[in-house]
Amino acid sequence: MGGFFGIASRQNCLADVFFGTDYHSHLGTRTGGLAAFDPKLGLQRVIHNIENSPFRTKFEHVFEEMQGTSAIGCISDSDPQPLLIRSNLGTYAICMVGVINNAGRLIDQYLSFSGGHFNAMTNGRINTTELCAALINQKSSFTEGLRFAQNVIEGSASILILKENGAIIAARDRLGRLPVLVGKGEDGYAVTFESFAYQKLGYRNHRELGPSEIVETTAEGVRQLVPPQDDMRICAFLWSYYGYPTSTYEGVNVEAMRYRNGEIMADNDEKLGNCCDLDYVSGVPDSGTPHAIGYANRCTAKFARPFIKYTPTWPRSFMSAKQTDRKKVAKMKMIPVHDLIEGKNLLFVDDSIVRGTQLKETVDFLYDNGAKSVHMRSACPPIMYGCKYLNFSRATDDMELIARRVIFELEGEEGLRHLDEYSDASTERGRSMRQLICEKMHFASLEFQSLDGIIKAIGIPECKLCTYCWTGKE
Repeated sequence: MGGFFGIASRQNCLADVFFGTDYHSHLGTRTGGLAAFDPKLGLQRVIHNIENSPFRTKFEHVFEEMQGTSAIGCISDSDPQPLLIRSNLGTYAICMVGVINNAGRLIDQYLSFSGGHFNAMTNGRINTTELCAALINQKSSFTEGLRFAQNVIEGSASILILKENGAIIAARDRLGRLPVLVGKGEDGYAVTFESFAYQKLGYRNHRELGPSEIVETTAEGVRQLVPPQDDMRICAFLWSYYGYPTSTYEGVNVEAMRYRNGEIMADNDEKLGNCCDLDYVSGVPDSGTPHAIGYANRCTAKFARPFIKYTPTWPRSFMSAKQTDRKKVAKMKMIPVHDLIEGKNLLFVDDSIVRGTQLKETVDFLYDNGAKSVHMRSACPPIMYGCKYLNFSRATDDMELIARRVIFELEGEEGLRHLDEYSDASTERGRSMRQLICEKMHFASLEFQSLDGIIKAIGIPECKLCTYCWTGKE
């Protein structure tokens, strides 16, 4: 994943872009970058690796190196960006968020007629942002180029461009799988992935771009270059997991949605007569916590935190490339509160259950510290398909997903023809999948939020949401 932030202003805005970009640190931990335009200095750019230290520490001296009345920043879990490009459209900085699934074919097509080249990385891989620029540069204007890129890219690509005159062009991906919002301030306009990033800097909500919409922002205003299309498939997982709690997408706040989601799960358990003897309800920190608060608010058990993550010195464990490193860091971060664990019946809510590796270790940790029973609830349906639009999960093969592995163990290839039944807890296949996962993960019980339940919690029509990871429907 990744996120971006930009400002076009009448004043030097680099400090605001620094903080606005830093507010996207939850979306990526590999690289960070800033590009700025100054009337005297022109375009400037700096990129740092942030795998071993936060964005802000790597860029704390950036104000000695750069300045500008317009700037963009990006935090990425993939390729270094923003890039500075010199082309037939002029010199500009560009960054993007998304995934290009047909990159190989697009690269071959471009090289077959252009006579150009790409800066190749290890194993011949091409920076995805450079590929975006190459697609855009095939046309005679940024507007035509962005529309062309949107049409030929299979996957998703939301793009920010900082032009050599200081204007910023923002393009939301073709089906609006990710948000792009515009805020208005006293001295200009901000463009962001996360709405709270500009709100903290004194900008008020101005507008949210629609799918495929392209706008150009300057200090004086926002000009629409391409109107939005009607079809939208915004990622439903934004609200369940990786969206920041203080953000709002399509008018729906993340934290409020998670409370509703937990309430719906509790209502369902009450109807089924599940988990009546609980001592505490808790969330798997951090994104599972608000779902658990909603659950506890709806049931008789109290909310509690039986273990605390020690985060001041440990990086986010799931971001490490090596599973052994993730396991070690995850173990070191968990500090038990024995009074809330020993002899207690606990129900935990996690934002999702993807591969299940770390979750099993968490449950074993709770039993090792004296828990009587550990029930588990997933705040979203069983994940049956690896995301091919945003790469929010490190799972590179569907068989890495615990639901898929268990189904294959139960029925082999035949089971893969009945994924809808396995998702449904009311069917025999659904019950058998949950039971086997419980046995493998040492859960006292397990349930997933239903597709209808999570759609109800979001409050946006299903036809506007991308639910591919749960349903396989594009």
